[in-house]
Amino acid sequence: MKSKDFGNYIKTLREQKNIPQRIVAHKLDIDTSTLSKIELGERPLTIDMIPGLAEILEIDFKSLQIKFISEKLLSDYKGQPYFVEAVKKMLTNIKK
Repeated sequence: MKSKDFGNYIKTLREQKNIPQRIVAHKLDIDTSTLSKIELGERPLTIDMIPGLAEILEIDFKSLQIKFISEKLLSDYKGQPYFVEAVKKMLTNIKK
């Protein structure tokens, strides 16, 4: 998912905690230029990066994963005529 909002969110958290990009990049096993592009919304962030981000940024994993997934769904499918119905069906199927 390329998400300028999510990338900016990560950047803001990182800067508030005064954590250099190189530290976060190292934790995620990516280079700093890739992290910079993620923070700018120019490169996709993967779901596999969420645990490392939560740990290094000292934030709740659950809330970060929920934010990532919800933004990804909206980014990929918002505007589709049956998006809401699809989400409802997905929720129904999960509850079974």
